[in-house]
Amino acid sequence: MDDTDKKILQLLQENARISLKTIAEKTFLSSPAVSARIEKLERDGVITGYHAQVDPLKVGYHILAFIGLEVTAEEKPDFYAYVDQIPNVLECCCVTGEYSMILKTAFESTMDLDVFIGELQRFGRTSTRIVFSTHVGPRGVSVQGE
Repeated sequence: MDDTDKKILQLLQENARISLKTIAEKTFLSSPAVSARIEKLERDGVITGYHAQVDPLKVGYHILAFIGLEVTAEEKPDFYAYVDQIPNVLECCCVTGEYSMILKTAFESTMDLDVFIGELQRFGRTSTRIVFSTHVGPRGVSVQGE
Protein backbone atom coordinates (compact mmCIF):
# COMPACT_ATOMS: atom_id res chain seq x y z
CA MET A 1 0.00 0.00 0.00
CA ASP A 2 1.49 3.32 -1.06
CA ASP A 3 0.72 6.91 -0.07
CA THR A 4 -1.90 7.23 -2.82
CA ASP A 5 -3.81 4.21 -1.47
CA LYS A 6 -3.64 5.75 1.99
CA LYS A 7 -5.01 9.06 0.65
CA ILE A 8 -7.87 7.17 -1.04
CA LEU A 9 -8.65 5.35 2.22
CA GLN A 10 -8.62 8.62 4.16
CA LEU A 11 -11.00 10.26 1.67
CA LEU A 12 -13.38 7.27 1.72
CA GLN A 13 -13.40 7.21 5.53
CA GLU A 14 -14.32 10.90 5.56
CA ASN A 15 -17.10 10.40 3.00
CA ALA A 16 -17.87 6.97 1.56
CA ARG A 17 -20.05 8.62 -1.09
CA ILE A 18 -17.25 10.75 -2.51
CA SER A 19 -17.14 10.52 -6.28
CA LEU A 20 -14.35 8.79 -8.18
CA LYS A 21 -13.82 12.07 -10.02
CA THR A 22 -13.22 13.95 -6.78
CA ILE A 23 -10.83 11.28 -5.51
CA ALA A 24 -9.02 11.38 -8.85
CA GLU A 25 -8.62 15.15 -8.58
CA LYS A 26 -7.27 14.92 -5.04
CA THR A 27 -4.83 12.09 -5.85
CA PHE A 28 -3.77 13.28 -9.33
CA LEU A 29 -4.93 10.00 -10.91
CA SER A 30 -7.50 9.18 -13.56
CA SER A 31 -10.93 7.96 -12.47
CA PRO A 32 -10.26 4.46 -13.90
CA ALA A 33 -6.97 4.30 -11.96
CA VAL A 34 -8.78 5.26 -8.75
CA SER A 35 -11.47 2.67 -9.43
CA ALA A 36 -8.84 -0.03 -9.95
CA ARG A 37 -7.09 0.89 -6.70
CA ILE A 38 -10.35 0.83 -4.75
CA GLU A 39 -11.26 -2.56 -6.22
CA LYS A 40 -7.85 -3.92 -5.18
CA LEU A 41 -8.25 -2.52 -1.66
CA GLU A 42 -11.65 -4.24 -1.48
CA ARG A 43 -10.27 -7.55 -2.84
CA ASP A 44 -7.39 -7.43 -0.35
CA GLY A 45 -9.83 -6.92 2.53
CA VAL A 46 -8.47 -3.48 3.43
CA ILE A 47 -11.87 -1.93 2.67
CA THR A 48 -14.45 -4.13 4.36
CA GLY A 49 -17.60 -2.16 3.60
CA TYR A 50 -19.31 1.19 3.19
CA HIS A 51 -21.64 2.45 5.90
CA ALA A 52 -23.90 5.35 6.75
CA GLN A 53 -23.37 6.69 10.25
CA VAL A 54 -26.77 6.97 11.90
CA ASP A 55 -27.40 9.02 15.04
CA PRO A 56 -28.94 6.50 17.49
CA LEU A 57 -30.95 9.24 19.25
CA LYS A 58 -32.67 10.27 16.01
CA VAL A 59 -33.97 6.72 15.51
CA GLY A 60 -35.15 6.18 19.08
CA TYR A 61 -32.15 4.62 20.82
CA HIS A 62 -31.79 6.90 23.84
CA ILE A 63 -29.66 4.56 25.96
CA LEU A 64 -26.07 3.87 24.88
CA ALA A 65 -24.22 1.54 27.25
CA PHE A 66 -20.97 -0.36 27.53
CA ILE A 67 -21.28 -3.70 29.26
CA GLY A 68 -18.36 -5.66 30.65
CA LEU A 69 -19.01 -9.39 30.77
CA GLU A 70 -16.97 -12.17 32.33
CA VAL A 71 -17.24 -15.16 29.96
CA THR A 72 -15.28 -18.38 30.39
CA ALA A 73 -13.44 -19.86 27.42
CA GLU A 74 -15.88 -22.77 27.41
CA GLU A 75 -18.88 -20.42 27.21
CA LYS A 76 -17.51 -18.29 24.34
CA PRO A 77 -19.02 -20.31 21.44
CA ASP A 78 -22.51 -20.19 22.99
CA PHE A 79 -22.08 -16.54 23.93
CA TYR A 80 -20.95 -15.56 20.42
CA ALA A 81 -23.89 -17.44 18.87
CA TYR A 82 -26.26 -15.62 21.22
CA VAL A 83 -24.82 -12.12 20.86
CA ASP A 84 -24.70 -12.38 17.04
CA GLN A 85 -28.51 -12.52 17.13
CA ILE A 86 -28.97 -9.33 19.19
CA PRO A 87 -29.26 -6.22 16.97
CA ASN A 88 -28.86 -3.91 19.99
CA VAL A 89 -25.23 -5.04 20.30
CA LEU A 90 -23.31 -2.58 18.14
CA GLU A 91 -19.88 -4.05 18.91
CA CYS A 92 -18.55 -6.98 20.89
CA CYS A 93 -14.83 -7.15 21.69
CA CYS A 94 -12.86 -9.84 23.49
CA VAL A 95 -10.53 -7.89 25.81
CA THR A 96 -7.99 -8.22 28.59
CA GLY A 97 -8.66 -7.11 32.12
CA GLU A 98 -11.37 -7.70 34.67
CA TYR A 99 -13.97 -8.65 32.04
CA SER A 100 -13.32 -10.83 29.01
CA MET A 101 -15.89 -9.06 26.80
CA ILE A 102 -16.92 -5.46 26.26
CA LEU A 103 -20.20 -4.84 24.46
CA LYS A 104 -21.28 -1.51 23.03
CA THR A 105 -25.08 -1.47 23.01
CA ALA A 106 -27.98 0.83 22.10
CA PHE A 107 -31.47 0.52 23.59
CA GLU A 108 -34.67 2.50 23.46
CA SER A 109 -35.10 2.42 27.24
CA THR A 110 -33.39 1.44 30.48
CA MET A 111 -36.05 -1.25 30.87
CA ASP A 112 -34.93 -2.87 27.59
CA LEU A 113 -31.30 -2.62 28.72
CA ASP A 114 -32.19 -4.20 32.06
CA VAL A 115 -33.86 -7.18 30.35
CA PHE A 116 -30.80 -7.67 28.14
CA ILE A 117 -28.41 -7.54 31.11
CA GLY A 118 -30.55 -10.16 32.85
CA GLU A 119 -30.19 -12.43 29.80
CA LEU A 120 -26.44 -11.80 29.60
CA GLN A 121 -25.88 -12.82 33.19
CA ARG A 122 -26.40 -16.48 32.29
CA PHE A 123 -22.93 -16.21 30.69
CA GLY A 124 -21.25 -14.51 33.65
CA ARG A 125 -20.87 -11.43 35.81
CA THR A 126 -21.61 -8.04 34.20
CA SER A 127 -20.75 -4.41 34.80
CA THR A 128 -22.66 -1.72 32.92
CA ARG A 129 -21.83 1.88 32.17
CA ILE A 130 -24.48 4.13 30.61
CA VAL A 131 -23.14 6.89 28.36
CA PHE A 132 -24.16 10.46 29.22
CA SER A 133 -22.44 12.11 26.26
CA THR A 134 -19.89 11.35 23.56
CA HIS A 135 -17.14 13.84 22.83
CA VAL A 136 -15.45 11.82 20.07
CA GLY A 137 -17.77 9.64 18.03
CA PRO A 138 -16.98 6.80 15.66
CA ARG A 139 -14.29 7.64 13.17
CA GLY A 140 -11.91 5.85 10.85
CA VAL A 141 -8.35 4.89 11.61
CA SER A 142 -5.49 7.16 10.61
CA VAL A 143 -3.86 5.83 7.47
CA GLN A 144 -1.59 8.81 6.89
CA GLY A 145 0.79 8.00 9.75
CA GLU A 146 -0.36 11.08 11.66
